[in-house]
Amino acid sequence: MTNIDTDIPEVKTPEQRRDSRRAKVASFLGTTVEFYDFLLYAFAAGLIFPRVFFAGMSPQLGTTLSFVILLTGYLARPIGGLVFGHFGDRFGRKNVLFVTLLLMGVVSVGIGLLPGYEAIGAVAPITLVMLRIVQGLAMGGEWGGATLMGMEHSEKKSRGVGASIAAMGGPAGAVLATVVLALFALMPEPQFFSWGWRIPFLMSAVVVLIGLYLRLRVTESPDFQKAIEAAQKAKDKALPIARVLKEFPLQVILGTFAGAGSLAIQGLLASFLVPYVVGAGVVPRQTALLMLAAGYVFQIGTIPLFAGLSDKFGRKPVLITTGIVSAALVFPMFWLFNSTNPWIVLVAFIFGCNILQSSMFGPIPAFLSEKFATEARYTGASLSYQLSSILGAGSIPLIANLIVGPDRNMTLLGLYVIFLFVLSIIAVALSRETAGPRANPDPRAA
Repeated sequence: MTNIDTDIPEVKTPEQRRDSRRAKVASFLGTTVEFYDFLLYAFAAGLIFPRVFFAGMSPQLGTTLSFVILLTGYLARPIGGLVFGHFGDRFGRKNVLFVTLLLMGVVSVGIGLLPGYEAIGAVAPITLVMLRIVQGLAMGGEWGGATLMGMEHSEKKSRGVGASIAAMGGPAGAVLATVVLALFALMPEPQFFSWGWRIPFLMSAVVVLIGLYLRLRVTESPDFQKAIEAAQKAKDKALPIARVLKEFPLQVILGTFAGAGSLAIQGLLASFLVPYVVGAGVVPRQTALLMLAAGYVFQIGTIPLFAGLSDKFGRKPVLITTGIVSAALVFPMFWLFNSTNPWIVLVAFIFGCNILQSSMFGPIPAFLSEKFATEARYTGASLSYQLSSILGAGSIPLIANLIVGPDRNMTLLGLYVIFLFVLSIIAVALSRETAGPRANPDPRAA
């Protein structure tokens, strides 16, 4: 196999610079839209859906079932990563990203229009499951493609920052979703739970149209174009998934564990800790959402900061160091969340978003993508990340809801999160360096 990545020219001409900027802006805004749609569900899962789609059940059971449906979306993401990754590796990143964004928008509008349990009975939660699965499939194909478009349009020395631009769209979309939902949460409770919560989901149609327009104007990744030319000359017709499973199985396993810790924090913050502080009576729901939004605002800057450090010092040193620090700070973060002082809870949200999540999450997009050769990169990076999402963000709200009782004792949860960070540290330590002075350019090395 020809290693395309060892002979990629730097971006030099004005036209190349323009294409690079356009690709990065489209990656950022497209992912912002995607995460706006996806995280609206995550927020609503703990605050709204137990009352709308599981009416008549106990609050605990309704919340548990809502988090189970939340998990189904994460379970669908690796399948979406494989399906859309296959087409992205065979036919290009650009067209696949257009489809994933369109699907996300259709699903969010569908959720916004879906009648509740009192109107159509069990059909409501069943339909919600189906919509969530489609949303997960689209999200599974989105992350890898957007990351690659940002990274593959970047110069070699700044690929960590380039890949992180798509990741920055995550907190930007989360801020948008959180602020919009918090504003509507100011409505009187009967109106909010009757129809007010639906408006943020329906509003996604507008931002999706903007994202689709931008993605139509993006040029294809230069890495992909070179890989296709090389494959045609070599008459290489191997399926991307077959190549990943045959040549890169260890990379997938290590990549899955590498992102688990930071993604667990992401899932806790969005889906569990917001309703947790609301249920404790510390702050009202709109204030809790705005506190989380404040954490995400800073995260838009801290994600590329840590990614830039990995460009300078290497992915492994930064990921291992930040993983150790994050593991040590899990219990201090939980102590802050158990405070009855709203200002301390605000610090907890900012602290969790920007230290425990961003520090590892910033370098992860490039770290995962660089594990794979260009012609299998979309499939491999998507599969690794989405499996990591299940292990971290997808399952942690359900686990937290089951093991954290009315006594607010977070000891077991803290130990579990620390265990995930330890797994991440070990996986990174066993991986090859992909950037900096000690980078190993051989994609077949772990």
